[in-house]
Amino acid sequence: MRFEQLQDWLQWMEAQHPRQIDLGLERIAEVARQMDLSLGMPIITVAGTNGKGSCVALLSQIFQCAGLSVGAYTSPHLLRYNERIVIDGEPVNDAALCHAFEIVDQARRGTSLTYFEFGTLAALQLFSETQPDVLVLEVGLGGRLDAVNIVDADVAVISSVDLDHQAWLGNDRETIAREKAGIMRRGRPVVFGDTRRSPAVGEMAAACLARLIERGDDFGLEHVGDNWHWHGVNRLGQACEMKNLPCPAVLLDNAATVIQAIMQLRFDVPESAIREGLRLVHIPARGECFALRDHRLMLDVAHNPAALARLRERLPELLEKGNVDAVFAVMADKELGESLADFTPLVRQWYLPPLPGVERAMSPEKLKQQLIAAGVPDAAIHVIAPLPESLAGVRAGLGKDDSLLAFGSFFTVAAVMQAMPASAFVETLH
Repeated sequence: MRFEQLQDWLQWMEAQHPRQIDLGLERIAEVARQMDLSLGMPIITVAGTNGKGSCVALLSQIFQCAGLSVGAYTSPHLLRYNERIVIDGEPVNDAALCHAFEIVDQARRGTSLTYFEFGTLAALQLFSETQPDVLVLEVGLGGRLDAVNIVDADVAVISSVDLDHQAWLGNDRETIAREKAGIMRRGRPVVFGDTRRSPAVGEMAAACLARLIERGDDFGLEHVGDNWHWHGVNRLGQACEMKNLPCPAVLLDNAATVIQAIMQLRFDVPESAIREGLRLVHIPARGECFALRDHRLMLDVAHNPAALARLRERLPELLEKGNVDAVFAVMADKELGESLADFTPLVRQWYLPPLPGVERAMSPEKLKQQLIAAGVPDAAIHVIAPLPESLAGVRAGLGKDDSLLAFGSFFTVAAVMQAMPASAFVETLH
């Protein structure tokens, strides 16, 4: 074996390809053929600008509640690489990952793979060995040329389409939609969860004879008091509904999309499992709130205009008693001026840390200029030292009724989570 320790594998993988992101399927598909993977179980592939992680988490939880063995692949991770490959709710261990990386390394026969391609093949290898009843796969970037798309989905899900990663996917919503729609397959269902129509999605579905099921036309939801109703179609195209569903810890938009995807599978999932999955699902750092001994904390990986708009809607609940200060950092490809302007009246102080070791991170100085352009006063913006050493100073300015909002990149939220002492936490709020 090339390496015995997971960290050694990860460091080596990061240095193996000239580009961190290199969209295309030729190289990874050839290595996959050499690996002779066995993936005959039902597969749901999830793409989308926002909501992918929530959809994967809820699908996995519902399937587990139905008594099914579930393999799930997501990216990126927050704290440990192992979070990316989960079988029956448990991240795979270091030994399993090292074993899978070795098989990929042997099969590639000198073919250069990106970090993400290596990880995707390792996940598929472990799923091939363990043979879960169902797989749920999250697209990394886009869809059509993403490494995950070497697998044919039985049901494709597109949670939403908005502007993000324009350098790789295109500068307008329809171009991006076309990339995401590349995960659909001939004659198979594709569930489109965005309330806004996309001609590109419709055109691509028609071109490959995929069965397009759209939010608004074919399925939808109604929020009623503390519960909600869902209506949609089953795999035979017949109307169906579920009433008085519990509200989950994910957006109802995503929950409705997930239920519709489940209804398209070639096996039945009991309604009781759907209800229980809605009650139990949890996904970290998506509007996650904690009561700390000295103040409150909210974590959110919002880093594009649509996700920031949804986060902005939630901020007033933090402001009911006190002020909000923010720790914020994103990748260099983000242009968020208008979105940041919406936060200006709500955030008292902005703290901008660098993200050491993250080559694609935007410098705090450049991010400061975006904030100033968005109308944030210079005096309210602070370029700080890397976390964790600067976190204590940030928290020192907060009163017991105030809140710290840590948002932006996964790296930002992870750095705050790692820096926060366990003794500071009192309880999870929601």
